[in-house]
Amino acid sequence: MKNTATNGKKHIAMYIGSLQKGGAERVMSNLADYFFEQGYRVTLVTTYLAPNEYEVKHAAWKQVPAGADGGEQVMDLDENPVWVDPKGGEKDGIERVFSGLLPSEQKDRLTNFSLRKKKLRETFKQVNPDVILSFMGKNNIMALSTATKDGYKVVVSVRADPDMEYSTAAMKSAMLANFGKAAGVVVQSNGAKEKFPKFIQKKCVILPNSMDPSFVRERGKGAREKKIVMVARLNANKNQALVMEAFKDATAERFQDYILELYGDGPDRLKLQRHAMNLGIENKVVFKGNVKHVAEHIEKAKLFILASDHEGMPNSLIEAMSLGVACISTDCPCGGPRDLITDGVNGLLVPVQDKKALTEAIVKILENDVLAENLGIAATRVQRTYAPDVANAAWKQYMDSVIGVR
Repeated sequence: MKNTATNGKKHIAMYIGSLQKGGAERVMSNLADYFFEQGYRVTLVTTYLAPNEYEVKHAAWKQVPAGADGGEQVMDLDENPVWVDPKGGEKDGIERVFSGLLPSEQKDRLTNFSLRKKKLRETFKQVNPDVILSFMGKNNIMALSTATKDGYKVVVSVRADPDMEYSTAAMKSAMLANFGKAAGVVVQSNGAKEKFPKFIQKKCVILPNSMDPSFVRERGKGAREKKIVMVARLNANKNQALVMEAFKDATAERFQDYILELYGDGPDRLKLQRHAMNLGIENKVVFKGNVKHVAEHIEKAKLFILASDHEGMPNSLIEAMSLGVACISTDCPCGGPRDLITDGVNGLLVPVQDKKALTEAIVKILENDVLAENLGIAATRVQRTYAPDVANAAWKQYMDSVIGVR
């Protein structure tokens, strides 16, 4: 279907579940503002309004109390009604449309699935964009199975390991049945691309995440602080417990004046705090929680560690490298860290779940200041690919190629 937008602006609809704080949501929020500032018309299509969302600088909407003038009912993540004024924000800013079923629209569970698809299809027809950019898992399948029926171009983005985003037989089957309809498939690493069959690989393009601009700066000079840092959600995939064990072993005899700082929060916080006590290092492990201006907290650290079992393209690792902190990462699927780090040149790679290798890597950096400095200096070169102006320009070039030159 041909777009009929006025003013000659290219119109991008961006589709995601909500804008709750997470890696994919942050990237989409950043892209929405970027494309808007480049003169595009941008509409965010979300299922829900989350209670703690990323700020969209040019949002045309705002949340309002129930019954407020101009307010429209939408659904939150728990399927409770909340109210939004679609015109209550920036005039002619980034629009937002909600596709979640209202209580009055819901039937039984089986019928609701068909109704969700019908409403989403009608939403895309109402928005009528030149192209739809969808992020993650089920959203990608929903976009492809609805909007393509009406001739809309849909670019889907797989934000993590494809084996995790499409982990069940039903999800994988739906992915294989629908991805052939995509105008493009954005992935974050060569490893992710290789997990798809050939007919999908032909549609794949690797596009970088735009970094938070606060991490793009000159590398700090002077002595490094005697601390090792992690920035990650506190859950099993991120392996903070393993890092604590390796930290204990690495600093048992030497480097006893080092501390381990864990930034972020999550479901495993209490379990990890108990683990630190059981290891006898509770005085050396600091749970910093979610903080503002993370760059200021970690830029002078001696070492950054990412120890995940699985990652797409880890923003936290990119950002630590940009600051010039020496980094250790697991060589985890689907290959994001391997695309970022050349082992021994701009960081160190260790096998997943290998405490001995991680311990040895920590000692290697702590005992060799020259190595740590050289790794940190080389790491800053990630800015050449992931700095906002570079990364966003790559997205713009690609999306323009999909839309077609007018």
